[in-house]
Formats: sequence, C-alpha cells, structure tokens
Amino acid sequence: MAITLRGSMPRDHREEFSMRSRVIIWVMFYACTLVAAGGAIWFVRDLNANKWIAPSFAPPAWLFGPVWTTLYLLIASSAYRLSYRKNCDSKSIALGLWALQMCLNTLWTPVFFGAFDLKGAFAIIVLLWLTITAYIVISFRIDRVSSYLFLPYWAWVSFATALNYAYILAN
Repeated sequence: MAITLRGSMPRDHREEFSMRSRVIIWVMFYACTLVAAGGAIWFVRDLNANKWIAPSFAPPAWLFGPVWTTLYLLIASSAYRLSYRKNCDSKSIALGLWALQMCLNTLWTPVFFGAFDLKGAFAIIVLLWLTITAYIVISFRIDRVSSYLFLPYWAWVSFATALNYAYILAN
C-alpha cells in the first residue's frame, strides 16, 4: 500500500479531503461550545430556591435555551471562519481570545448557579465582556463576518452583565 501526500492526490480526492477536514474542524469548534453549554445542565437551578429577588427585567427561563443555541452556533462559526483566514499575528491573538472567552463562559455558570456567588460571577462576566469586545475588534481586522457573528453574543453578554449586577443590588 503506497502512502500518497495530499498534494499528489487526484483533484476530486483533495476536494473531498478538504471538505471533510473543514466539517471536522467546524464540529470541533462547536464541540467547545457544547462543553460550555453542558455545564449548565448540572448547575442551573431555580433562582428562587435561594430566595433571590429577580430583577424586573430578568427574562423568562424558556428564552435561554433558544438564545444560547443560536449564540453557540454563531460563536463556533466565527472561530471556524477565522481559522481559514490567512495566517498573521492578529489571527493567533484572535483565536487565543476566542479560547479565553470560551473558558470564561464555561466558568461563569458554576460560579453563578452552583456556588451562588453573585460577586464572583460578576467579576467573571466583566472579564468575559472585555474578552468578547477584544475578539470583535481584533477579528474585524482579519475577517469582518467573523467579527459580526460575535455581535449578538456581545449584546447578550452586555445584557447578562447588567442582569448579574442587578441581582447583586437586589440581593
């Protein structure tokens, strides 16, 4: 059995290989968002169980599933698009910021819902907001669509930051 290099494959095989690898890469970015979402399964509880007072502008619980599903698709798609852009120093920084925001996103849920630490969660979400903002600015220079895909996420986290702070004030 001979081993062939990708460059020596027939064109139709190279295209199939390329499409398959692109799908795998997108699935891997989406898997990262699923890990972040998966943490919520164990930590999300009824906020009234803590006798917390909900701010008047707190959204209904049913809204979170559709919103986060959409946001995670956009987040994964943004990183996927960016990963295929021409290599530059900014691209490495942007992908590093993408990874950092995923870590902060994943961390916020157990701190807010699991540890019931409103101030700790607020510190994390402020860092998350700053990281998302930096990602948008850096990725805009590389691929505007990647940057635009993060705008709904930035808006939602802006709202969530205000909501987290309102929980601190009310409780």
